[in-house]
Amino acid sequence: MTTTPETTASRGASSAAPPLDPAERLRLERAFRVPRARFLTGIPLALIVLAWSFWGAEFNFAKLGEGTVNMGEFLSRLFPPDFSKFGTIVALLVETLQMAIVGTVLGAVLSLLVAFTAASNIAPPWLYYPARWVMNIIRSVPDLVFALLFVSAVGLGPFAGILAMTLGSLGSIGKIFAEAMESVDRGPVTAMEAVGASKRQVIHYGIVPQAAPLLVSYTLLLFEGNVRGATILGLVGAGGIGLELTTAMRMYDYGHLSAIIICIIALVTVIDQGSALIRRRIT
Repeated sequence: MTTTPETTASRGASSAAPPLDPAERLRLERAFRVPRARFLTGIPLALIVLAWSFWGAEFNFAKLGEGTVNMGEFLSRLFPPDFSKFGTIVALLVETLQMAIVGTVLGAVLSLLVAFTAASNIAPPWLYYPARWVMNIIRSVPDLVFALLFVSAVGLGPFAGILAMTLGSLGSIGKIFAEAMESVDRGPVTAMEAVGASKRQVIHYGIVPQAAPLLVSYTLLLFEGNVRGATILGLVGAGGIGLELTTAMRMYDYGHLSAIIICIIALVTVIDQGSALIRRRIT
């Protein structure tokens, strides 16, 4: 059968989408319009807040320029690095890594459980708001305070650091887990609810599978943060390489300090590359 331009045009017209309702078109166009009045008003307000913050924080470019010489002098003391205690550094880095692994696993599991109570599309209001408040309280307390709390409870060592990382994770990663569950596509959830699926089935088959890639990605991000955080928790005796780092700074042992920093950078780089590889495979 020969296809003519007329038949092609008629087929294109018949297969074209139906005309969009004017009200729906207006709603979609409104979503891409920039609210000019509020936008133009917001720019000066944002600049005022930024200037107020610079002034209140005593941010001074001139002072930074004057201190560049001192910064250069400090950096020059870090070279050459002294790897005479390389065995001690490696042992403490392994301890730091072990702390981060255990803290991440415990923190991710507990954060996931808390996230079910802090996601608005899962938890009822009477459970949602208290869970959010608890996470806000935990998130507002620095990890070093938790570390001091657990050091006083269980003594010096990595166990206190693990407990501090686990508790600190509830406030930060728990909120992110909850928001990942709230951002899932409502289509499959609505379809399951329409056919009579229970709440557990909706969560198990409709919400968690959609949020799983984000949950894994955020867990890897938590692990990277815990590796860096473990080096800080050691400052208060909560295990890891932080105590050795603090000792080197107090003793002005710049060569040893430089070796520690180089080893930490190497460890964090390896973990970052491994996490990036895993993220590419799950997305």
